[in-house]
Amino acid sequence: MKKYIYIALSILVIIPANAKIEILDRVAIIVEEGVVLESQVKKMLGNIEKSYQEQGATMPPQEIIMEQIHERLIIEELQLQLASRAGVRVSDGELNNAFERIAANNKLTLEEFIETLEVAGESYESLRSQVRKEMVIQRVQQGRVSQEINITEQELEGFLQTDAASRELSPELFLRQILVSNEKLANEISNRIEEGEDFAQLAKQYSTNNLSSKGGEMGWRNLADLPSLFATELKNKKNGYISPPLKGGSGFYILKIENKRGDLVRFEEQWLVRHILMMPTKLRDDSFTKKELDAVRAKALEGQDFSLLAKEFSEDPGSASRGGDLDWLSVGETAPAFEKMMLDSPLMEFSPVFESEFGFHFLQVLDKRTDDLTEEMIKDRAYGILFSQKYDEELENTLRTMRAEAFVEFKELD
Repeated sequence: MKKYIYIALSILVIIPANAKIEILDRVAIIVEEGVVLESQVKKMLGNIEKSYQEQGATMPPQEIIMEQIHERLIIEELQLQLASRAGVRVSDGELNNAFERIAANNKLTLEEFIETLEVAGESYESLRSQVRKEMVIQRVQQGRVSQEINITEQELEGFLQTDAASRELSPELFLRQILVSNEKLANEISNRIEEGEDFAQLAKQYSTNNLSSKGGEMGWRNLADLPSLFATELKNKKNGYISPPLKGGSGFYILKIENKRGDLVRFEEQWLVRHILMMPTKLRDDSFTKKELDAVRAKALEGQDFSLLAKEFSEDPGSASRGGDLDWLSVGETAPAFEKMMLDSPLMEFSPVFESEFGFHFLQVLDKRTDDLTEEMIKDRAYGILFSQKYDEELENTLRTMRAEAFVEFKELD
């Protein structure tokens, strides 16, 4: 059976016995173990009335507004109680960072923002309290709702196939095309492109449409606006992709993605690296460790197999068994000293021995490439869109359930 907690219906100021008692605030609603005060209701009502006045709009009937206010404050109180039980907190440092972002978004320093509030008659401390409360509630919602959301690979792929997703997420492509009338010639041209001949020159020489004089240049096109034959072939393809001959109504097309642009377009420089690591110990100081690794490097310079040397001497548990192979690395993925040496090292040369926070290394850069990460970015954004949709739905269900299961008692106020 639910325990009912009896709460004083008024917060009183203690004054002399012969004076009249002044009621400063009263309980408007009992919500589980907590309360909603009359002052909270009046404050929210005042804010709503002010908003309608500023917009020049007509207020809905009072009973509708009051019902909405009551429900909002009840839900808020339930979430704050849940936060308290779960130990959810927002530190002063986190709150300070939030206000610095708010000020920056208004193109103000924090000091200027506080001054602006005071001029407007608002309390900075009161606003801090409100923002802290909102941050706590947001964390409760994220913790309670996020664990209920599951997005399958099938859902993600299905969403990516929709016209809305194509238009919102697809990058613009700078395209060239070659159009010829027969398949044999198309295959011959395709082979010549694979052998390294220039696409634009071949378009000028062989293409039969009006783009031939411009080297087959189609310009910037959104994937969603392309013919389905082109869009299907070019979807999820990387920069520089050249299609096989495609049979269309006018003949055989060969397409090339020459460039991409858009918010989700991302190209990343990567380096294929291998290394050998030795770490100082109590029995082997820095000087001796470096000397031993110099000797291993000398063996590599003499032509001994790097992979075998790494397997024998490297003390990196992650790469030693793979012959020192670190696979493709991007900027920001390694220790600063290692990254600097990687960026400074010519291809296929052994670096000098250098020290990082992990110990002493020497490395070899085997190759360098520019990787097109656009499709990964698109998938991440699509996942975020689906997550937001499901989050809103799940949050509404969660709050509705919390409200239905809660003990709520409205108090009569004169």
